[in-house]
Amino acid sequence: MAKIAYYPGCSGLGTSVEYDSSTRAVCRALQVDLVDVEDWSCCGSSPAHTVNHVLSAALSARNLAQVEGMGLDQVATPCPSCLTNLRTAAHKMAHQDFRDQVNALLDIPCRTNVETKSVLQVFDEQVDPQLILSKVVNPLTGIKIACYYGCIMNRPPVLMRFDDHENPMAMDRLMCALGAEVLPFPLKVECCGASYGIPRGDIVARLSGKLLDAARRLGADCLVTACPLCQMNLDLRQGQINRALGENFQMPVFYYTQLMGYALGLDRTELGLNKLCVDPHRVLGKIKQPVPVK
Repeated sequence: MAKIAYYPGCSGLGTSVEYDSSTRAVCRALQVDLVDVEDWSCCGSSPAHTVNHVLSAALSARNLAQVEGMGLDQVATPCPSCLTNLRTAAHKMAHQDFRDQVNALLDIPCRTNVETKSVLQVFDEQVDPQLILSKVVNPLTGIKIACYYGCIMNRPPVLMRFDDHENPMAMDRLMCALGAEVLPFPLKVECCGASYGIPRGDIVARLSGKLLDAARRLGADCLVTACPLCQMNLDLRQGQINRALGENFQMPVFYYTQLMGYALGLDRTELGLNKLCVDPHRVLGKIKQPVPVK
């Protein structure tokens, strides 16, 4: 596989460092050659576009220009928010006037000839499924999973152009291939409350609580997600949700790359399972150990 530029995003070096490290570990195991974007900077995250659309696009376009300077035409990011910002910038810069306004803010003009994908999309479209199967040493047999994509990984469809925007299946297919029982989760693209965790905790409690309740009612052992913000709301804030709603959720919330790495037998320290707030070991203990080959 050709080299792919890798944009970790700010959370990948902070609040979701386990997502970044498990992503890198899984990519190495599956022969996905990631090359860090040189001198990358924040894409603008959630708030930038609410202040100034041109400046917001410039923050992302600077990173795309860095990728162009590396001689690469594809960049992957694990974070749906970063993915949205990078794709939105390229989409808007298709218009000459907007592109000129953005490039006037940059030291190096962005030509927008770089394609941005989620790491999940790279796994789904560019990694041979048989290669993944051949690497599995700890099948996830014995656990029931609800895959939660969040509200922006696949939407709007005209911009994201990956999977079904109402019923995405890429993560489901991966988890099935790794041996887990994947439940049909009807709320897989509903919002968790996103960045309202601090200003409106009541909204996050209500929306995230709805997701946790739906997964519990289905009989899921855990939720699996691909978004740092979603994972934070569902995992870190689960105690807050319990207090706000009078609930007792004890639902582990994994990054899908953590379970991929577990199934592939990768170094546990790289997977960062100890960084999850809701203890995952009860669920991991349900995984049936493979029968040794005689």
